[in-house]
Amino acid sequence: MNTHFTRRQALFGLAAAAAPAILPARLFGANAPSKKIHLAMIGTGRQAYYTNLPTLLAMPEVRVVSVCDVDRHRAEATKKKIDEHYGDTACRIYQDYREALEMPDLDAVMNSTPDHWHAIISLAAIAKGLHVSCEKPLTRYLTEGRILADAAKAKGIVFRTDSECRSHSYMTRTADLAINGYLGNIKRFEVGVPKEIDGYLGKADPMPVPAHLDYEMWLGPAPFREYTLDRVHPADLGGRPGWMRILDYCEGMVSNWGTHLIDVASLINGSERSGPISVEGTGKFPEPGSGLWNTLLEFELQYQYANGVVLDYKMDVPYLRVEGDEGWIQAHWNSKGGIKASDPKILRTPFKPTDKRVPTRGDKADFISAIRNGTQVMADAEIGHRTCSMGQIGHIAVTRGKRLEWNPQTETFANDEGANAMLKGTYRGPWKLEP
Repeated sequence: MNTHFTRRQALFGLAAAAAPAILPARLFGANAPSKKIHLAMIGTGRQAYYTNLPTLLAMPEVRVVSVCDVDRHRAEATKKKIDEHYGDTACRIYQDYREALEMPDLDAVMNSTPDHWHAIISLAAIAKGLHVSCEKPLTRYLTEGRILADAAKAKGIVFRTDSECRSHSYMTRTADLAINGYLGNIKRFEVGVPKEIDGYLGKADPMPVPAHLDYEMWLGPAPFREYTLDRVHPADLGGRPGWMRILDYCEGMVSNWGTHLIDVASLINGSERSGPISVEGTGKFPEPGSGLWNTLLEFELQYQYANGVVLDYKMDVPYLRVEGDEGWIQAHWNSKGGIKASDPKILRTPFKPTDKRVPTRGDKADFISAIRNGTQVMADAEIGHRTCSMGQIGHIAVTRGKRLEWNPQTETFANDEGANAMLKGTYRGPWKLEP
């Protein structure tokens, strides 16, 4: 009796009860096609091309089998890079993510699309039983994140929120020392993120849509607006795209960079699957009519937790400061800022065998390892959603101009129905969330 031996069985090391007596040698070993994770790149912009793709191509257990982008030039440039790496032309190109998700023998998706597409595309992949790594911030609106986290859990797939911050050496060192009590009882966090908009606010004048761009599909669930270069992305793969500074598609730095550094603060605080109980702050938006871009120019926020800990969050430089009753550590994102402590001896503290340690895998290695070994990722959909929600409720507090009481269990504001209305986005037909 012959037993069907599927590619996915081979991927997870599941042997069939019987197998053909003779098979080609290339089907065996660590690099056998059946044992590679077949991955689709959905979204091939700057982050995907320069950061996500090179890491995935360097992993022998992964095969990038397709690229999908509404910008044909970007998709073709990415396919060329993939084909040159593998030495063939097998990589497929799609312009519609729904077609990309139908590709046979697909295992996983790297979602590097603009924020307003994260939830819809990730949910579609989850519904097909595909593993998902999705760029941060996880969603544009808070209610999208709740739906996404619940769907990933219900389906039982591997879902990773794609932030490299937990793999950053300064951040892991800070977390290890703080979690194991080397700073005493934690009292306060301080998080800084860089300023993004400085002077130039983008040109709003309508322009002809480039022939290589499916602009209608790029807009997707977002409101219709006339095309202009500063609304979408540069013609090449350089520079930050304009959509990151427009509220229809992204909340700007308060959610973008914040989901790196606040994630580590939440890990240390033990609140990575819950949240604060209040938020208040001030901020400044561009003056109406001053340009196309309209995300926060500056902000200062404060969150309070049920355990008495305070988190202060502002535009500055990217860093995390952790203060305990026995000392503090301040870790910067870049090597120039470095890492420092109230006493340099703190940073040289030797760990005990019984101390808890934060995993140090790279972000993509974490995702692929979880798929192959059935283990947990460092930041799943629930953690990614909770981290993203910090920026989202902070943004709402600035907009409402008052202190807001937050219930992390129900994920609603206790004292402002207008603020609650801002937790949910609207979608341009025919797009909708399908958990």
